[in-house]
Amino acid sequence: MNPILQIRGVERRFAGAGGGTLALQATDLAVAENDFVTILGPSGCGKSTLLRIVAGLDQPTAGQVLLDGQRIDGPGADRGMVFQSYTLFPWLNVLDNVCFGLRERGMPRAQQLEIAHGFIAQVGLAGFEAHYPKQLSGGMQQRTAIARALANGPRMLLMDEPFGALDHQTRELMQELLLGIWEAERKTVLFVTHDIDEAVFMASRVVVMSARPGRIKLDRTVELPHPRHYSVKTTPGFAALKAELTESVREEVKRGPGER
Repeated sequence: MNPILQIRGVERRFAGAGGGTLALQATDLAVAENDFVTILGPSGCGKSTLLRIVAGLDQPTAGQVLLDGQRIDGPGADRGMVFQSYTLFPWLNVLDNVCFGLRERGMPRAQQLEIAHGFIAQVGLAGFEAHYPKQLSGGMQQRTAIARALANGPRMLLMDEPFGALDHQTRELMQELLLGIWEAERKTVLFVTHDIDEAVFMASRVVVMSARPGRIKLDRTVELPHPRHYSVKTTPGFAALKAELTESVREEVKRGPGER
C-alpha cells in the first residue's frame, strides 16, 4: 500500500484539572489512494477529534498527520469536509454555495459555473440551483454540501456523520448516492459514523476505535463487490462482518471511558 494519508502517533489531550483529559492516545493509521475508510467506535472515543485533526481544524498534542508526505498544520483545499450539521451559507443559493470555494480561489465565473453545474447534477439537484437552504430538505442540503466539497477537487473527503440527522429512508438513499459518486470519482474518503450497517456498506476498510482514550483496536477490509447495491446488506458476508464489528463496538461501550 502506498498511503496518501499517514497518521503517526497522533495524541490529543484537552487541558483541565488533574492533568486534563486524554481523548486520543497515540494513534497510527495509513490510508491509501482511493480508499474509503469508515471509523466506528463508542461515543466520546475520539473519532471526530481524529477527523478534525486530519482536517486541520484541531492540533494534536503529539504526533503528526501527513498528506502526500506534507505535514498538515491547518485547513486546506486539499481536504473537503462535510459535517453532520448543515453548514451551507443561508444567504447563498445552491449554485453559489457550490461555487463558494472556487470563487474564493479566484476562479473565473464561467469556469466556476461549469464545475458547479456538473456536481449539482451528479448529486441529483439539477433544477434546484436557485433554491436557498431554507427551501431544501435535510437530504438536499447534504447533497449540496457534498457537491460543494467535491467542486473544490480535494485529494480527500472528510465526513463526520454526514447522514446522522436524516431519516432512515433518506439516509439509505444518501449512502447509495455517495457510494456511486465514490465509485465514479475514486476520491479517498475518511468517514466517521455510529451506524455499523452504514460503515460496512460504504467502506473498503472499517476501523474500530476503543473507548476513550481512543485508539484503533480493529482494522478490517470489506470484501464486498462493486458496484455495491443495497441488497448486499442481506448477504452472509455482510452479516458476518457486521456481527464482528458489532461485538467489537459493544465491548468498548460496556468497558467505558478510561477502563482497560
